[in-house]
Amino acid sequence: MKSCYLGVDIGSISTKGVIIDSQNKILDSCYLYTEGDPIGAVKRLLNKLKIPKQYILKGIGTTGSARKLIGLMLDANVIKNEITAHAIGTTSIYPNVRTILEIGGQDSKVILLREGIIVDYAMNTLCAAGTGSFLSSQAKRLGVDVEEFGKIALKSNNPVKLAARCTVFAESDLVHKVQIGYEKEDIIAGLCRSVVFNYLNNVCKGKKLESPIIFQGGVSKNVGVIKYFEETLGTKILVDPNSHLMGALGVAILAKKNETDKVYKLNLKDIKFITKGSECSGCSNNCELLKIYKNDELIDIWGSRCGKFAKQ
Repeated sequence: MKSCYLGVDIGSISTKGVIIDSQNKILDSCYLYTEGDPIGAVKRLLNKLKIPKQYILKGIGTTGSARKLIGLMLDANVIKNEITAHAIGTTSIYPNVRTILEIGGQDSKVILLREGIIVDYAMNTLCAAGTGSFLSSQAKRLGVDVEEFGKIALKSNNPVKLAARCTVFAESDLVHKVQIGYEKEDIIAGLCRSVVFNYLNNVCKGKKLESPIIFQGGVSKNVGVIKYFEETLGTKILVDPNSHLMGALGVAILAKKNETDKVYKLNLKDIKFITKGSECSGCSNNCELLKIYKNDELIDIWGSRCGKFAKQ
């Protein structure tokens, strides 16, 4: 039997999974929306992913905002941050890449590499202006499918200037521009361009972006945003067809590198996995605790500052 490995990237908006072989070839993949339920999303993901008959699963890696929770759920042999996962996934295909631009549903990041090694990175602050969720909300306001945003933006010859450094200001400005009669394609082009400016002026502030540059995350599917990145940076921007899977690919590769003797199964249909919030009254900290249960058995408690519930 041949070995294969699963990588799961659990984000705030979407959940991605890939199964790779020992040569890092993707055997199967899946992308779906998290819908505020990472546990349910991963169960749906595993129902869709298929392990070829001649393979056995020898490793599982998790990354993304819910990586620790899902790592515990799947008994993953690797739990790794998104920066490392995206870098490893990307350089496995593009070994010479020097800059990774990534814009997801609520998070944005930039990763700088030299000879395959991470030398610097940055992530967005609390504001979600310029992320996928921001574009989705504006698409609904304009009555346009967000998947069509980029194509519509390319029709514009006069993109509208928008105050996009803050979500609240951007929405107010957009409503004003609509009311005074600007063309819809010009407003959409302005939104795409403002995403680029916001990202470069905030996430990439003080960073030297060197080619080759690759663009990842859900927003990388927007050809309008790609256009304004290329115009602003004055260079070609690479976008891989599997750009949305790079984090999952990277953590699957890490799971392969840390392979154990264990053989995993993806069938979680009969496993009940729930979380419950509570407050600890043991001291004045009043820590908010997250209790994790598997088949009604308490398997872990997170959140205590003193560490009294930490596993030994």
